Amino acid sequence: MKYQFIRRHSKEHPIVRLCEVLEVSTSGYYDWLDRPESKRSKENKRLTQRIRYHHEKSHGIYGSPKIHRNLIEEGNECSRPRVARLMKQASIQSKLRRKFMVTTDSRATTQPAPDRLKRKFEVDTPNTAWVSDTTFIPTREGWLYLAVVLELYSRQVIGWSMSTKNDTALVEEALTINL
Repeated sequence: MKYQFIRRHSKEHPIVRLCEVLEVSTSGYYDWLDRPESKRSKENKRLTQRIRYHHEKSHGIYGSPKIHRNLIEEGNECSRPRVARLMKQASIQSKLRRKFMVTTDSRATTQPAPDRLKRKFEVDTPNTAWVSDTTFIPTREGWLYLAVVLELYSRQVIGWSMSTKNDTALVEEALTINL
């Protein structure tokens, strides 16, 4: 890794200075330059190409276990940790599927309010109808719930509120705090 860094930055800085800073000998660097590529390194490059092929073939979904299985079926000899390491080095990541989250248990909730608008969401005069809705936002720390109240005539946000709990207090806050 140090020698590769030196080679990449040798145009900007003197090689002797780079070797001093990285605490390697200049003779070791020049030996590394003349050394042929190792069998393991060549095999890793070939495997990385096959990994990239299987990853693209799966539309970016497969991770190291399934790609490893495909490589073994092709007749390659490699371990799953090696495949994972090569994927990480090549910045190849599988797409993560989000789990389905049930946000409402209709058996445990009260009866919904009557539909007084009869699903007609266009009104002719201001301040005759307000509507609200809640949604959830996945974050690294968990779910965050958002409640919004809209005035239907202008589609203006009357109030909003965020909370870690999806309860009636969330909607009440959106209705009362911003008024």
